[in-house]
Amino acid sequence: MSSSLFQPFPLSGLTLQNRVVMAPLTRARAPHDIADERTALYYTQRATAGLIVSEGTPISREGQGYLFNPGIFSAEQIAGWRLVTDSVHAVGGRMFAQLWHVGRVSHPTIQQDGQLPVSASSRQPVGAQAFGRDAAGNPALVEPPAPRQLATDEIPRIVDTFAQAAANAIEAGFDGVEIHAANGYLLEQFMNPLVNDRNDQYAATTLDDRLRFTLQVIDAVVARVGAARTGIRISPYGQLFDMPLHDRIDETYTALAEQIGRRRLAYVHVMNQSGFKVGGTTVDAGGESGFDALLRQIKQALPATALILAGGLDRDSAEALIAEGVIDLAAFGASFISNPDLVARLRNRWELTPPDRSTFYGGGAKGYVDYPPYQAA
Repeated sequence: MSSSLFQPFPLSGLTLQNRVVMAPLTRARAPHDIADERTALYYTQRATAGLIVSEGTPISREGQGYLFNPGIFSAEQIAGWRLVTDSVHAVGGRMFAQLWHVGRVSHPTIQQDGQLPVSASSRQPVGAQAFGRDAAGNPALVEPPAPRQLATDEIPRIVDTFAQAAANAIEAGFDGVEIHAANGYLLEQFMNPLVNDRNDQYAATTLDDRLRFTLQVIDAVVARVGAARTGIRISPYGQLFDMPLHDRIDETYTALAEQIGRRRLAYVHVMNQSGFKVGGTTVDAGGESGFDALLRQIKQALPATALILAGGLDRDSAEALIAEGVIDLAAFGASFISNPDLVARLRNRWELTPPDRSTFYGGGAKGYVDYPPYQAA
């Protein structure tokens, strides 16, 4: 009997060929911020995944924190992504676009007219890095400055930009969209009370205010493309980009999951950052009493919404969590970079090729589209 990991899965009316998800992976391979033929080849090589979630695609220039990332806000970018989705669909794949606004994790060299990045907060993300330009104008990792805190009357504009980006993604042929509310970017900057220093209705002092922006984005996206084509990514207990742990994590994300469950979104994609290096420390997500317990609470709040888990999984742990009913789909990140045929390797328990981390970001074909499929010795 074959494993449930490799059985088809119904995702809000969309049939996935298996429960393996290719997680979103920033690669910085788009010299003009437009997906091209090489982008299409990269994703098509990996289209045996049940679902591909694209690398974060900026919803606007303001939302961009890294050079060479294909956006979803111009006609040329929509056309570039259409080439990708047509290629993926031609071989039977399914693909969602991850909608991305980095908030304060950006730099004036990336922004229009050298403006400051914007955020829920006025606090600088200490220790974070954007990929912008150095003093000589060369691409480099740069330290984000303290951002400009968004005025209350600006926030509806950003909500609308998310909705328009979702519509653009459907025009580009994506099967749906994933709202990026994880990893220390804009939505999490609103939800974290130790980062959000506002004093309006988007402040972090009450649960309703903490979730207001995120729920407005969800509702605006759903209004444009439908709940069945909308997912969201979250990273509770994560600490990337100066997201300090706080005592309201469980309350915040349980309530968010309950709201999502009522809206019947396609999925919630949870990233477990345990083991990630943040500066000189390693993220500890609290084990059974923290992240693991919260994951189970989130699942209970999602009667009609699939739960995807990413971070630290292998075939056996993914199958165990699916069998236990804790998750519905299992996402893999770095292993998809160096194993375009990852689904076959997992199914057959073939050896995995380790990734070359020096080629993760930027560059050309090397470390991007030149990893070969498995060959028996």
